[in-house]
Amino acid sequence: MTVPAGGAGAAGGAGPMAADGAGAVVRLAVVGVPGDRRVTMFRDAAVAAGLAEPSVLPWRDVLAGRELRVPEGALLRVDSPGEDAETDALLRGPGDPARVGGGARWYAAFTAGLARVAALPGVRLLGDAGEIAVMFDKRRCHALLRDAGVPVPPGFAASSYGELREGMAREGWTRVFVKPAHGSSASGVIALQARGDQVMAVTSAAWGPEGGLFNSLRVRTYTSWEEVRRVVDVLAGDGLHVERWFPKASYGGSTFDLRVVTVAGRPTHAVVRTSRVPMTNLHLGGRRGDLGVVRSRAELWERVLEVCARAAACFPASLATGVDVMVGADWRSVAVAEVNAFGDLLPGLGDLSGHGRDTYAEQVHAVLAGAAA
Repeated sequence: MTVPAGGAGAAGGAGPMAADGAGAVVRLAVVGVPGDRRVTMFRDAAVAAGLAEPSVLPWRDVLAGRELRVPEGALLRVDSPGEDAETDALLRGPGDPARVGGGARWYAAFTAGLARVAALPGVRLLGDAGEIAVMFDKRRCHALLRDAGVPVPPGFAASSYGELREGMAREGWTRVFVKPAHGSSASGVIALQARGDQVMAVTSAAWGPEGGLFNSLRVRTYTSWEEVRRVVDVLAGDGLHVERWFPKASYGGSTFDLRVVTVAGRPTHAVVRTSRVPMTNLHLGGRRGDLGVVRSRAELWERVLEVCARAAACFPASLATGVDVMVGADWRSVAVAEVNAFGDLLPGLGDLSGHGRDTYAEQVHAVLAGAAA
């Protein structure tokens, strides 16, 4: 990925439009949901850096096959298509946006949209379409990280309840995380513990009053294999990624993991996410924890940063990634759970270097500095 070199406007005072080192005007555009907070925060960062307000290419226009117009020579950021009912319907078909499932259809429509965006003439992407597609397939992403030597929990793919049970028996695993291959925000994720006839499955997937699974803002526990089968049967048709449970470190009575944002391959922002349940997602009751607890252990902190940089290096044509990294219960081991293409939505979080830039300002700064090669 090539971006403009030079730093004009990087400090936010270069006039109405910043330019690169050769004097060419830098123009930004974003594929996203108009009015969405992601688009808004990126726009604010661009304007603060002296750039013109980025043009917005709505995801619904991309997915519906409408005419697409982007300024010639624009650097195009691909952002999340989430949080918009019309866009979700174009991706998964009509239905409640809170429903669980439909990941395979979503992925097919999403990657087709990515291909359409990547084919636009006269623009350069700030996130490679192919790499984004890999990050949205947990099976492919896991394999890529594993083959690159990035520490990840052992895993296997499954496409049915039977394959899940057979795989657990084959590997001798009694604790696993079952993840929809193309899910996000813990949708449909099951933290499963099993010993013989006893089972405990923790998930945010809840049955609706008329049947069907829906995402809930609180987790619930299923305690029979029949209940687990019903949930898995809904999810399995879209493909499953199963990982051996990685026992995580804890403090203050809660386990934790970290979301680390990388920009131009370098870890720039980090947040600790704590929870008393297996999922640490903030919308499921997880809380931001004390990053100092990890940073105070110098060797561990360096290991976290090194592993996240190695994970980001697997996606060299992507300006930013969000790496979910787990610290082991031994407070020494580290493993990557996922790499997110749109994992940079961390409002109010300053950068690790102390420059005061949020995740979006850091990306704009990297573009203007020519750091995201």
